[in-house]
Amino acid sequence: MPTATPEKLKTGEVAEHVACTKTPEQSYALYLPAHYSPEQSWPVVFAFDPGARGKIPVELMKDAAERYGYIVLGSNNSRNGAWKIESEAADAMLQDAQQRFNVDLKRIYFAGFSGGARVASQLAQLCKCAAGVLLSGAGFSQHSSPQKETAFPVFSAAGVLDFNYPELITLQDKLEQAGYPHWLRVFDGQHEWAPAAVMNEAFGWFRVQSMRETREPRDEQFIAAELAGTVADAEKYTASGDLLAAWRQNGQIANTFSGLTDTPAIRAKADELGKSKAVQTALKRERSSFEDQERMSGRVLTILQSKETSEASRTKDEVNVAEEVRDLRRRAEEEKKPERGVILKRALAGVFVGAFETGDAAMEQKDYRNAARCFSAAVEARPAAEWPLRQLAIAQALAKDRKAAVETLRRAKAKMKDSSEFLEWLQAEPAFQEMRSRSELAEFGVSQ
Repeated sequence: MPTATPEKLKTGEVAEHVACTKTPEQSYALYLPAHYSPEQSWPVVFAFDPGARGKIPVELMKDAAERYGYIVLGSNNSRNGAWKIESEAADAMLQDAQQRFNVDLKRIYFAGFSGGARVASQLAQLCKCAAGVLLSGAGFSQHSSPQKETAFPVFSAAGVLDFNYPELITLQDKLEQAGYPHWLRVFDGQHEWAPAAVMNEAFGWFRVQSMRETREPRDEQFIAAELAGTVADAEKYTASGDLLAAWRQNGQIANTFSGLTDTPAIRAKADELGKSKAVQTALKRERSSFEDQERMSGRVLTILQSKETSEASRTKDEVNVAEEVRDLRRRAEEEKKPERGVILKRALAGVFVGAFETGDAAMEQKDYRNAARCFSAAVEARPAAEWPLRQLAIAQALAKDRKAAVETLRRAKAKMKDSSEFLEWLQAEPAFQEMRSRSELAEFGVSQ
């Protein structure tokens, strides 16, 4: 067991880069509570971002970690892609945390956003050591659905405009059937890490679960405070007329606090709401919205993911995809009905991410022509963004369509705030080597 706070690691502030002792090529962002002491064991959260940005979840979790007494580590290596990279990053963090800190092995938690959420859930299933998992913006891995033999508490967080919102809603029924304690929190946002306020709720919920499972001593005052907060939220939903959210919240409360405090009245309220015509109608409307979203985004993604290799077919598809995405974006921008607008925005976001992921896969296969059409669709879905244009230009250059690449770079430059950084990127990007040698990037200030 460690006997002192690790050298050079300050408490009460985020460290952006901590190299693992045994595998220094692996690193993580870290938050140690201000009152951390190796004389006692501490619960620990291992967080996974799809872009290896460990600092982001740690910053979002630091206030909750301080309040509830958790150590938080966010991998700087784990990213969307090969499981080998993700598992090696996880193993390095797990080993290093146990070497450096006094970790409570009964309270190990995993957290992730998007592809990182799928990593977190899979790790929990494999290690059978998780006291809980926080899923933000995505559910379980497609290769490992919830199984009764590996049940653990799951806190799910979804932005109301997240294209994965339907997945996280429907996940709750699967968790219920498999016997997983679960909680769903919807927040105002898109496909992103849950905000700090939601992290605070998640850490508090994990503590309640820990007390239920006798992983830590029961604290009646804490339980009463958590119950009061959740009941107040349920009452707000009811008062606002959002009876579907009120039904879900009351059901969650009854399940979470059953056995810890008196909940029959809350259970009865949930049952009453669940049988009401208003909630049944809302559920049907919700399911219909999910089907609409899938239909709208699926039309575009089916074309992009097609194995068709005919140049003539691809050219026709590119025109069709561009028109489809442009029309979807226009409808999302002009829709006057809020509920319909949400569906359209989710569908458009799903097209953007799906197009980008399909383009990345095509790049790995060196199918640059197909990658370019996928990135073109992503640009249509989010025309104000600059970085999709960069990826499109790279794909076009590698596909030997240098004229198109130059035009795309012009569009990207027009959106740039830091022209010097853009020039440095043009000078260094390997995909543009031939264009640099031909002086085809001279207008951007690039030398041979």
